[in-house]
This record gives sequence, structure tokens and C-alpha cells, in this order.
Amino acid sequence: MSMTENEIKDIFIKTKAIMEGHFLLTSGLHSPLYVEKFNVLQHPKYTEILCKEIAEHFKDANIETVVGPMTGGILLAHETGKALGTRAIFTERVNGKMTFRRGFKLNEGERVLVVEDIVTTGGSVKEVIDVVRKAGGVPVAVGMLVDRSGGKVSFGDVPYHALLHLNVETYKPDECPLCKKNVPMTKRGSTGKK
Repeated sequence: MSMTENEIKDIFIKTKAIMEGHFLLTSGLHSPLYVEKFNVLQHPKYTEILCKEIAEHFKDANIETVVGPMTGGILLAHETGKALGTRAIFTERVNGKMTFRRGFKLNEGERVLVVEDIVTTGGSVKEVIDVVRKAGGVPVAVGMLVDRSGGKVSFGDVPYHALLHLNVETYKPDECPLCKKNVPMTKRGSTGKK
């Protein structure tokens, strides 16, 4: 069942999820390329296919629960959990801090797969890993749709697997060549994270 990275990329291209322009990322960095996850996630058949690919990679890891951050991570956790036959829950921000709400809890030692859509710096995933650990869970691994860090992202002792790898330039706002050329910005990817 395993798909190639080119087959995965074709899904993102077909759904117009890979976009070019001048974008503000959640991390605060600027980039000439943006992956609009909801262009692909709005199609349940593609979401299911992609999440089955993530699940396939972790099928022998004895995952008990899949956790994703709100918003895109909810869909990914649900579909990946369905494919693995596990529970699926999510974290959300309360006053800028990632947390479990809605009565979600983990048992001590519960084996967790953290899922995320697009990763640039990995900040949100690291926050979810911290929430899982504080709740008594064991973050076994991270599964993601796209690693756009160019392989630079790390989650310490937690291994990860990405379906698609993109090496995309990112710039600090004061060093952005697109800003220096007065290229208008399309504000996408900003979640209001503090």
C-alpha cells in the first residue's frame, strides 16, 4: 500500500495545496512557498489516503492513542486513529498555551502517536509532546504530512516520519528578500500563536 513521495506530492499539487507567493508562516518566518493543508484536507478521500499512509508507517509501534493539535491535527488524528484502530484526541490553545480540554486524558504510560500537518520549526509538535508527557503519556513518534524544514526539525528523542519532504527557503522578516522587493504579502498560516 505504501505510496512514493512523488505520489504524495501529486495529491498536494492536484488539490492546489502547494502555493507560491509571499507568505507569513505560523513560526513568524516568511516564505515564497506555502502548503495550504486545508486545500487537501477538504477532500475526505485524500485525507483518508494520507492518514492511512501515516498509520501504515506506525502499525507495529503499539500505538494506543493518536493526538494532534487543533485544527488540522484533529482531522489527521481522527483518520490516523481510525486506520490504527485507536482513540483520537486533540490539543488546543488556551490563552496561547497548548493543553488538553474537553475531558481528554491519558493513562500513565499510554503510547501516543503525535500527528501534524505541516512542520517548519516543529514548535507546535514540541508543545504537544510536552502536553502528552505532562498528562502521563509516552510520545512514541511523530507522523506528519509535510516536513518543510529541509530535514532540520528535531523532536529530541522522539522519532518522526513525514510523507513529503520540502526544502523551502524561510526568512526572518528583517532579512526577507521578498519584503525588500516590496512583494505584497499573502497572510496565510498565521494562527495567532503568541
